[in-house]
Amino acid sequence: MTSPLASTRSVPPPRSARPLRLGVLLSGSGTNFQAILDAIDEQRLDAKVSVVISNVASAGGLERAKRKDIPAIVIDHRRYGNRKDFDAAVVEVLEGHGVDYVVLAGFMRVLTNVLLDAFPTRVVNIHPALLPAFPGLNAQSQAFAYGVRVAGCTVHFVDAGTDTGPIIAQAVVPVRNDDDDESLRQRILRAEHKLLPTVLQWIGEGRVTAKPGPKGNDRARVVLDGVEGAFLFDDP
Repeated sequence: MTSPLASTRSVPPPRSARPLRLGVLLSGSGTNFQAILDAIDEQRLDAKVSVVISNVASAGGLERAKRKDIPAIVIDHRRYGNRKDFDAAVVEVLEGHGVDYVVLAGFMRVLTNVLLDAFPTRVVNIHPALLPAFPGLNAQSQAFAYGVRVAGCTVHFVDAGTDTGPIIAQAVVPVRNDDDDESLRQRILRAEHKLLPTVLQWIGEGRVTAKPGPKGNDRARVVLDGVEGAFLFDDP
């Protein structure tokens, strides 16, 4: 369930008449991509993965896509002179497959305005920390080393910064006394696998929007079911 961090509510926008068409970008094994596929198969997510793109030819997520007969395309960033040219190639493929939203599922590249402008407020990322704390790489290790008592993960819209986009929802993972770096990492990963498909379903239902920030604050705010602010995802 969700716990709103605001108090006003309005009628949500109408649900889309067709499944959400997703383009997934990944650089590794693709376990969050697999969580999306599992949610679709179990009818928890009304969506279709139209294409999977990786900048790494050996990424395990590509094999996951092929097993589902999903187009799996390698675009090697090393073949491009700069990030914008690489992003332009990615946009061409995404648009060619009619993608509605782009999901970063372990994609180890910083996006430029070329891709962000092509899909404004339609690029979603899953990050293994409670943003704005611990952005960037190895967030789980950062949190463990810092000695926090609660960790977690965040789904957010992507902007030009590093993990700085508007937060949609977060899941909290308590740090146990017997945790080590790896055990905490695995429990956060399990929370990611639940949170990401849930948020994508909210988006597909037309329940998630973004609005400009208040005067003097250029950070956009997320609105879910008419309630403004980030949301906590509780998994009893």
